[in-house]
Amino acid sequence: MLYESTRGGAPARRFNEILLEGLAPDGGLYVPQSRPTLDLGPLRGRSYTEIACAVLAQFMDDVPDLKEIVERTYTKEIFGSDDIVPLRTLEPGLHLLGLSNGPTLAFKDVALQLLGNLFESVLGRRGETLNVLGATSGDTGSAAEHALRGKKGIDVFMLSPHGRMSAFQRAQMYSLMDPNIHNLAVKGVFDDCQDMVKQVNADAAFKSKYRIGAVNSINWARVAAQVVYYFTGYFAATRRDSEQVSFAVPSGNFGNIFAGYVARAMGLPVKRLILATNENDVLDEFFRSGRYRVRKAVVETSSPSMDISRASNFERYVFELVARDGARVKKLWKQLESNGEFDLSGIPGSGFASGRSTHADRIATIRSVHAKYGVVIDPHTADGIKVALEHREPDVPLICLETAAAAKFAATIREALGREPGRPKGCEGLEKLPQRFELIEPDAAAVKRYIASHAK
Repeated sequence: MLYESTRGGAPARRFNEILLEGLAPDGGLYVPQSRPTLDLGPLRGRSYTEIACAVLAQFMDDVPDLKEIVERTYTKEIFGSDDIVPLRTLEPGLHLLGLSNGPTLAFKDVALQLLGNLFESVLGRRGETLNVLGATSGDTGSAAEHALRGKKGIDVFMLSPHGRMSAFQRAQMYSLMDPNIHNLAVKGVFDDCQDMVKQVNADAAFKSKYRIGAVNSINWARVAAQVVYYFTGYFAATRRDSEQVSFAVPSGNFGNIFAGYVARAMGLPVKRLILATNENDVLDEFFRSGRYRVRKAVVETSSPSMDISRASNFERYVFELVARDGARVKKLWKQLESNGEFDLSGIPGSGFASGRSTHADRIATIRSVHAKYGVVIDPHTADGIKVALEHREPDVPLICLETAAAAKFAATIREALGREPGRPKGCEGLEKLPQRFELIEPDAAAVKRYIASHAK
């Protein structure tokens, strides 16, 4: 498998060559040149690791120890069950795919546990080191740090918006004292953090000198790993390989739902991908109107991991919409930088539906799901279920993707249910642990200085 840039200005490369990279040299994102397909029949009834090997082998055909890495990653010890991502049926035709069973209780663990082991394997073979630079709106940072803590030859520099995450999310990151973990709290919003990562990656000389790598979903391995649970969720919810389903996905940076788009391109019978946003509804506006319009200010909400105005992975989808024309994508992103928007209303969509959810909607949905099904969901999952039910179709199974454990957002759960959410074992007193982080201005030069003085 060869990979090309969404902006058409970088040479084609193999997976092992792009794994440790962030953006392509031309500023675009790497995508596979071809679209592999899978025969569903032989996969039904298989284990999570067997399905993962079949899916990932399509994208990582130059990783010699892929099977061993997959089997070491997806274990009952790490994810709590052999199912890895168990499907819970709320009522006939309505399901919740459990993605919060990893070490940091968020769906990001599914991909980042794999990415950490891939990094370690490749670096070990090459005898090299890597400085991972990432940005988080809440869950990516903790999942990446827990996946990479103590890994030989890897240092992690994670940018997060100061004061914009839940107390649980902050504690999961800032309480890590491993010497290879560096938390940088940025005086700004997530978009500022993400922009700084892109600016550092755009400095080719600095990136090469300090061996900068990426764990955000701009890294294709993240997307590929997420494709797997669309297949396992489908098999768990259906009996026949021809049966169509729809997936509802809370969306901030567009990586999770883009993985569903890839799964459908590989042959999974997905009728609709239902995208849910919070009050930061840039993506919902696009799928309703064709207009992609970045907001000047990001609204702080009770589903903070989706408080994003510029969705990195959206560029991969636009690349597909414009018939994989890299030159056109480059022009659109230049237009976005200068005007803050572009319009693709004349181009037909690809089976997406969308909607938005407010704080009041989240509270009502958390209460309703708990009253009807006895399940406590986090506010992001509530956004997903609220929008999912607006687009539910008779006789089409609907699978809602869980974002995180409710325990990570206690304040919202208290407001909705009048009590504390249950705490998973090992998380007692997490917020009381000592925390370590560096407060910095939203300035890429400050990030470079910090990396230069702390990188090994």
